[in-house]
Amino acid sequence: MAMEAAAPHNPAEPTPSANSVELTVTSPEQMRELGRRLAKLLRAGDLVLLSGELGAGKTTLTRGLGEGLGVRGAVTSPTFVIARVHPSLGDGPPLVHVDAYRLSGGLDEMEDLDLDVSLPESVIVVEWGEGKVEELTEDRLQVVIHRAVGDTTDEVRRVTVTGLGGRWAAADLTVLSA
Repeated sequence: MAMEAAAPHNPAEPTPSANSVELTVTSPEQMRELGRRLAKLLRAGDLVLLSGELGAGKTTLTRGLGEGLGVRGAVTSPTFVIARVHPSLGDGPPLVHVDAYRLSGGLDEMEDLDLDVSLPESVIVVEWGEGKVEELTEDRLQVVIHRAVGDTTDEVRRVTVTGLGGRWAAADLTVLSA
């Protein structure tokens, strides 16, 4: 993984700040490794929002998070079940993996999942959560995965990780590029 110069700001994404890093990922294994590195920064109560095109690597990144957190069960896309809980195999927090792709009702539908109850003791990762879960907490990580739209053969991804809120204000996200 390599650090890149910041691209021009897209208004649909969080404003880049000192707690933002942009990485280039060139394979699914590197995406999983990024997830394993990211897991080292996470603790119970953390919310991670993943966004990107279909096939960008959101679930692959979450697989790496699960490995890094040491949770039970294979991390697979929860598209049809909406949410899966992966208990910790040790003393770390469980991973709650949510795929909000099929949810259109915003926070109302998300409330049915009781994420606000799970958040204090879990790491919650939400794919397709933009506009649906931000009200859970001001402190969250926004992970945007860019890939060439329509090109399913190109493995190169541009990943922007932005920490929002006081929890992430002083976080050294550059450790993700190691």
